[in-house]
Amino acid sequence: MYKNVLVPIALDHDRDTAEALEIANAIAEDGAKITALHVMEEVPAYVAQYLPQGQLEDNVNELERRLQEELKDTPGVAIAVISGHAGHAIVDYAKDNNVDCIVVASHRPGLTDFFLGSTAARVVRHAPCAVHVSR
Repeated sequence: MYKNVLVPIALDHDRDTAEALEIANAIAEDGAKITALHVMEEVPAYVAQYLPQGQLEDNVNELERRLQEELKDTPGVAIAVISGHAGHAIVDYAKDNNVDCIVVASHRPGLTDFFLGSTAARVVRHAPCAVHVSR
């Protein structure tokens, strides 16, 4: 059983997050912390300079609101939104927050995934903790 479980959620994909959260609840011990994490792709500096003041903060707030809406039927799940490259950011977040298991959803791999690697594959290869991959 795990004490600190991380569930990365991609709001920009049409995946049902319920399965990953069910798995997280099943493998977490009583009183464990479960965190739903969304990684917002970083905006390059050459683009960010043209955005209105506070736009990035507004984006984070909107993503947090969407996560809360997505998780309204799953009480007790903490929400986090960070920016960066998804694979790297998930691994870094797990290291920085003493996560002991990551529950990540994966799609069925296509040919490009074998050459480029998916987010789930990167997390599996580099995570500092156990990783449970659901399909």
